[in-house]
Amino acid sequence: MRRRAISPVIATIIIVAVTIAIAIAVAGWLMGLWGSYGSVEQLTIMPDSTITNSSGTIVLSLHVKNTGSKSATITKIEVVGIGTATSINGTTTASLPQGYDSTFPVEIAATGTYSAGTQYLIKVYTDSGNVYQGFVVAQ
Repeated sequence: MRRRAISPVIATIIIVAVTIAIAIAVAGWLMGLWGSYGSVEQLTIMPDSTITNSSGTIVLSLHVKNTGSKSATITKIEVVGIGTATSINGTTTASLPQGYDSTFPVEIAATGTYSAGTQYLIKVYTDSGNVYQGFVVAQ
């Protein structure tokens, strides 16, 4: 009885096909094409956000939109040149579901100077470790 093996050409084709299938699966997983493994929030600071100073309290009215594929939790807000948020909508964090936009009142602990008409850089930090930036003009 004579045994026959797979020809080297067929074996090579099978190995290449398996390698390509694994590469596609890994690339899809890394790019978030399958499941929630690759989902991220994507925040945009809207241009109608404002900073006001009423009776010595600096308040940022932050309008943010989440266009990402998962909910975002804002953990810190910084107004460069003025200070950092002491409360976001009355608490220490704020949540924004995917596809939604909201305006949060943010009280700022002033460590710098506030000047009406000045454009300030806003940095929004999330629990995912991302930092989103935008500019707001003080009123």
